[in-house]
Amino acid sequence: MPAADVIETAGAYTVEIELPGVRRDDVDVDLNGNELVVTGEVKERQREGLFRHRTRRVGEFELRVTLPGHLEEAGAEASLAYGVLRVYVPKAEGTTTNRITVREASDGRP
Repeated sequence: MPAADVIETAGAYTVEIELPGVRRDDVDVDLNGNELVVTGEVKERQREGLFRHRTRRVGEFELRVTLPGHLEEAGAEASLAYGVLRVYVPKAEGTTTNRITVREASDGRP
């Protein structure tokens, strides 16, 4: 699973996913309700010689992230540059966060 950050602002979510060596044609981004699904493949390059040491990963990958609240799917965008995929998903109009005040219970009950 690739490394990823999820950033929330007042109006949107931005998900940044590290995908070094992945081409745009080798990655798919889907938004299914509140679930962002990023799938793709890190393809092996043609090389000569034998590997003596290998730590770079190759093969298929999948990342699933559930974003809270109501989303504006039509405004979602994705871009890939310098090995980082950025997915921007705006929140739906009227989506607000309600803060609940925490009080101290004197008798041990909520």
